[in-house]
Amino acid sequence: MLVLGEKLLKENVITKAQLDAGVERQRHYGGRLGQNLIALGFVTERDIKKLYQKDPPPPRTVEDTGLDLSFIADLITKHILFMGEFRMADVVERVKLPLSVVGAVLEVLKRERLVEIKGATSYASASYTFKITELGQKRSSELMELCRYAGPAPVSIEDYRNMVELQTIRSVAINDASLRQGFSHLVCSEDLFKRLGPAVTSGKTVFIYGPPGNGKTAIAEAIGHVPEDLVYVPYAIDIGGQIITVYDPVNHMPVVPVLPQESVDQRWVLVRRPVVMVGGELTMRMLDLDFNVISKYYEASLQLKANNGIFILDDFGRQQVEPRQILNRWIVPLDRNIDFMTLHTGMKFVVPFDMLVLFATNLDPNSLLDEAFLRRIRYKVAIDRPTKEQFQLIFKMVCQGADVPYDQAVFDYLMNDCYPRYGAVPNACHPRDLIEQIVVESRYNSVPARLTRENIDMACANYFVRGDS
Repeated sequence: MLVLGEKLLKENVITKAQLDAGVERQRHYGGRLGQNLIALGFVTERDIKKLYQKDPPPPRTVEDTGLDLSFIADLITKHILFMGEFRMADVVERVKLPLSVVGAVLEVLKRERLVEIKGATSYASASYTFKITELGQKRSSELMELCRYAGPAPVSIEDYRNMVELQTIRSVAINDASLRQGFSHLVCSEDLFKRLGPAVTSGKTVFIYGPPGNGKTAIAEAIGHVPEDLVYVPYAIDIGGQIITVYDPVNHMPVVPVLPQESVDQRWVLVRRPVVMVGGELTMRMLDLDFNVISKYYEASLQLKANNGIFILDDFGRQQVEPRQILNRWIVPLDRNIDFMTLHTGMKFVVPFDMLVLFATNLDPNSLLDEAFLRRIRYKVAIDRPTKEQFQLIFKMVCQGADVPYDQAVFDYLMNDCYPRYGAVPNACHPRDLIEQIVVESRYNSVPARLTRENIDMACANYFVRGDS
């Protein structure tokens, strides 16, 4: 894949001398090449963003789609089986291909007597009303036995690789201001910002660890929402005639496109950078293609869905598989930014592995991984229990959010009497959980939620176990 410097040269944004100067500065000061070129005044952030965010142009011909004519014809034949009478615009809406391509394919289907024209309101082909023939119904049923996919037309694997490269997560410019904005709903120490900022900006793997209940998951989720730019995700990918569905409404958040439909390839969906989170339910099968033996097409792996975004592996070490197995599976992807997938036919192919990977755990990292694996995870960020000042601020924020008036005397009672009584240590999650107990109790008794000694005693009695630490 082309690196940033080569792309800038190819687009005539910078000269070779400017590139050499940027590389030289990078050797001395570190950081990304783009940041050094910006510091030297050779490019702007807008130049780099524009370079890595290009809208996919709509195909004008069958050749432009990257798909075989027969493949598109078969896909349309499966669609029209359920449509009865239809017009070209109906097919366009379903397969996400322009009229020029759909019209060419329907001409082929008409010559093969799979469809016929039933009527027209004018001489323009776009006004024709088509109907599938008995021969077309038979052909469609045969195709359904081979593969039941009848969704939008896929993009080629080559086009997918190119788009992932253009939208690489490594092009995202995250600074201190944007990071703090993304964490505005959390209480974090200055030291955390100093450590986490460079770790996220690096685009390398980040390992977040510390005692349970202190915001590791919340921090990982907040990191996932710091990037505000948009990327394109395909509905599906074609690889050697096999279809892999990629777009997933659960993990991909679509946005309203700015550009008109006719100026963008509709086989791509504009989304926020994806954030894929998985916890103890992770299995090795989820990291590979999922082939449905009934429908006879594939669903993308979790990391394919996370491309150009962020992959969060929460509760690392509590999966059904050993942590070492997961990292063994990802040694090459983490090092080389590529992954190898295998079809059920045995065919292997390469896909991009372009994502920020975040591991979060409350277990001791040294008990999970040996030195060789820990070395491959470049950034380890410890999340400790909050200080008394931080805990008080969190408590106030939770009270405000739950519309429970804050009472300093009751807070002092909680800290000086309740915690020692139960042998407990304040964790960042406690304010949320204790105030929730008070809110539920007040709702049950149909009274306003108040912060009192009696209520906090009740909440602690429900929440803590004596001797808990």
